[in-house]
Amino acid sequence: MIMISFFAALITVGAYIKIPISVCPFTLQFLCTTLAGIVLGGTKGAIAVSVYVLIGLAGVPVFTGGGGISYVVQPTFGYLIGFIAAAFVTGRIVHKQEPTMKRLLLGCFCGLAIVYAVGMAYYWAICRFWLGEPIGLWSLFLYCFLLAVPGDIALCILSAVLGKRLLPILKRREAIAV
Repeated sequence: MIMISFFAALITVGAYIKIPISVCPFTLQFLCTTLAGIVLGGTKGAIAVSVYVLIGLAGVPVFTGGGGISYVVQPTFGYLIGFIAAAFVTGRIVHKQEPTMKRLLLGCFCGLAIVYAVGMAYYWAICRFWLGEPIGLWSLFLYCFLLAVPGDIALCILSAVLGKRLLPILKRREAIAV
């Protein structure tokens, strides 16, 4: 429970470290949610991200644009849903076998693909059906993928490197605690 709480708090901090890009801000949330999957495993990583999302939906301003139940109709809310699924998949891939650098990178990039797939689809749907301001596919691709993906690729690599260093340390600490 402590590690789940720690990662929920870490994701909050990551949300406030942002570089504004015209449509979807670039934050460190992806780094923190990916690390949650790597360190905690799929299920606990997804729970940590879910706790973060639920805290935000309860009204605590932990998201990049605030908080509250109305955040569900924000176009970028899909990325938060994607973070939950991505943490789960990343953790499952990483912990399926010995977490090699190749496996860590595979998990991180699969998680990245999930975040973008869910986030962009939700963004498009909310703009079109809820806001009544449809966004073209080229604009969606440009602002919600092309401008942000280079930074997120770097975060995938950083997550894998940090995971490769953290997992053996945490295993040793766990062995000592038992």
